Amino acid sequence: MDYTKFEKATIIGARALQLAYGAPPLIKVPANVVEPLVLAKLEFDEDVIPIIVVRKTAAQ
Repeated sequence: MDYTKFEKATIIGARALQLAYGAPPLIKVPANVVEPLVLAKLEFDEDVIPIIVVRKTAAQ
């Protein structure tokens, strides 16, 4: 699925917040990564974040 830049920012931000509050990472964490935002970006790039985007159409 192609995400808009706003959807991408929201997904990464929400996941980074989850990681900052102690959620377990969904990928193997590289040795040099300590920031939740960087880890969330890596998870997004690997398409493993379990967040669903629901778009409303004009008919809804």
